[in-house]
Amino acid sequence: MNDHHLASNLARFVFIAALAGASSACVSRDNFDAAVKDGQTVRALLAQCSADDAKARADLERMTTALAQATAFAELEKKELADAAGTRAQVQAKLDNAIATNAELKKELERLGKNADALLAEKGGLTSALTDAKARLEELRKAQAAAAARAMLYKEMLVKFQKMIDAGQLKIAIRNGRMVIQLSNDVLFDSGHTEIKPSGQQAIAEVAAVFKTIPDRKFQVAGDTDTVPIHTDRYPSNWELSTARAVEVVRTLIAQGVRPEVLSAAGYGEFDPVAPNDDAGGRAKNRRIEITLQPNLDELVAMQPG
Repeated sequence: MNDHHLASNLARFVFIAALAGASSACVSRDNFDAAVKDGQTVRALLAQCSADDAKARADLERMTTALAQATAFAELEKKELADAAGTRAQVQAKLDNAIATNAELKKELERLGKNADALLAEKGGLTSALTDAKARLEELRKAQAAAAARAMLYKEMLVKFQKMIDAGQLKIAIRNGRMVIQLSNDVLFDSGHTEIKPSGQQAIAEVAAVFKTIPDRKFQVAGDTDTVPIHTDRYPSNWELSTARAVEVVRTLIAQGVRPEVLSAAGYGEFDPVAPNDDAGGRAKNRRIEITLQPNLDELVAMQPG
């Protein structure tokens, strides 16, 4: 190797060493002078400087990359902090709005003069009233059904007694909401007596035949007189006479097959007239036997006033 070629390589070495800033890795001038004498040593040093330069460049690149990553992370954190601040502001705004709305609602309730307890109490009262109304409606329905059943029964009895009605043996009337069968005393009894005449026996037998077709119904037989007084040892007044006649009709009905547990007897004397006692015609109407269809217990309950 000649001096010119060596000097050229040395100049290149010095230039590269200066660029890399690795002067600590290069030799001193004394060592350099010695190295000039030995080209192999110089080449080794050049190779060492080149390796050190590559390492320095790699370190610089890694530091640059790390700095870029750190900068990116810093920007991301800054953005997240900004987003968090914005979300917090939104939540606070919603909370403030909810508080304001709640205050407005409270003022509105106060303005209307109502609160939750009052509303619940009012609801309870309405529920109770509705329950009572439903119960009353059910009672009315039962009463209507009972009235319809009675009307059907009365219609059937009118049909069954039509022959006797046409013959003038009895009349059917509605008194105080009850069906009443009226038999004239002139058909049943002689004046002042309680023994039933043959014509009366036949009339009662026909009545009994109809009663036996009516299940679950009770009958009250009542005797009535006019105002003409009676004074006998057996019948001191019209009370005794009217009651004795009713009992006699009951006995005849039982003899004709009517169950005794559905029958009862009563006497009203002259105190339940259906016509004035001023003339013979009125007194004849008041002398009678009335057989009343008694309402059943459920009908009595249904007809109670509300």
